[in-house]
Amino acid sequence: MEAKEFTAKTIEEAIADGLKELGITEEEAEIVILDNPQKGFLGIGSKPARVSVKKKQTDGERAESFIEGLFEIVGIPATTELKEDENSITVNVVTTTSSAVIGYRGEVLDAIQCLAGAVANKGKEEYLRVVVDCEGYRGKREETLKILAEKLAAKAVRTGRKVSLEPMNPFERRVIHFALADNAEVKTVSEGKEPNRYISIIPNNMTSSRPIREDRKGFGDKKRGGYNRDGGNRERRGYNKDGGRERRTSGFSSMSKPQVKRSGFGGTYLGNSLKDNQNND
Repeated sequence: MEAKEFTAKTIEEAIADGLKELGITEEEAEIVILDNPQKGFLGIGSKPARVSVKKKQTDGERAESFIEGLFEIVGIPATTELKEDENSITVNVVTTTSSAVIGYRGEVLDAIQCLAGAVANKGKEEYLRVVVDCEGYRGKREETLKILAEKLAAKAVRTGRKVSLEPMNPFERRVIHFALADNAEVKTVSEGKEPNRYISIIPNNMTSSRPIREDRKGFGDKKRGGYNRDGGNRERRGYNKDGGRERRTSGFSSMSKPQVKRSGFGGTYLGNSLKDNQNND
């Protein structure tokens, strides 16, 4: 709502006129005194009091105005829909370029939500939860995480090993915790520090403390050092291709045997003796 100007003989009268016309109380109003009244001399040069009055924005309206201004600055055509109650604020973004608003796995949307939350909670003692959504992304992501949680819990029980997920924001971590809260075979714990805090799923039948890390590219174990790109075990330096120890001799002795010719890469690859199990589960 834009501010309106009101004039009267006194500031009090101008404010009263503004509140009456807008149908709000003084606590609900944002009042700015523009000019103090001047009596002048014998009525010459007198000026009335002038004030501007508008209704204060709610916490949700402040967050919504911030988001709309942000989209205007970055040039993203979008409209917003606000839902607000005493405990939470939800701003839904409607746009034809949802990928630009959401970003990779919701990173852009999370950043907008963080800033909007700071705007809505400015000067407040109790934090008000702010959710920014776009084209139903939050609900779809939540369902994906629930399915992932059940799948990885089953994997943890099957292997008897702890499964660690990729870093997630607090909202997504809560989804994982809640999805497995009633699972009697595993427990979930948050580990690490922000912004790299992640969840580990620990099976009750754990037999190995070495975790299975779930990276961004798949759901299998991360490749460990000591293996080539094809999954083969890299030959140790100082051993020939038959597994025997290379004999090093001086090149100055006529009795010495020819020196074993080495690979230019410091070893010979044995081939695909191990397979990457990233896509087995």
